[in-house]
Amino acid sequence: MAYRIRGLDRGPFEELFALDKVALAARRAERVVASSDGGYPCRISLEDAKEGERLLLVHHVHHAVETPYRSSFAIFVREMAMRPAEFVDACPPVFAGRPLSLRGFSESGKLSAATLVAGDGADGAIRAMLFADPEIAYIDAHNAAHGYFAARIERHGEAA
Repeated sequence: MAYRIRGLDRGPFEELFALDKVALAARRAERVVASSDGGYPCRISLEDAKEGERLLLVHHVHHAVETPYRSSFAIFVREMAMRPAEFVDACPPVFAGRPLSLRGFSESGKLSAATLVAGDGADGAIRAMLFADPEIAYIDAHNAAHGYFAARIERHGEAA
């Protein structure tokens, strides 16, 4: 069995890139410039922005379910990220070197399992959680330290 990690679509953020500071603030967003390589994980490209790149820091509902587990938090999206990245049976660059919280959810959006893992050990933890328990329909990964939503992980291929 395989799993897939896909970045977010740019569409919902597109109009925000043209807004000024005041209009962005009204939408719970702000423009930032990466002050260093690393530390600005884009949720479209699933790569860290490079120093000097422009991003938006936006409020994003990443678990839009009608259960007590509905969840949202801040995420970064790079201005230059055009298409969502996709990784099959591999973890994206933004997982490397970061402690992650993996939260496994049932089809109805209820939390079924959770674990903490070093980013470099995410592949094994994903496989153990997603394929060992048929109740888990998908995993939401979060940066454990800051709480940012990192990506959704789903079964992929014939067994999905």
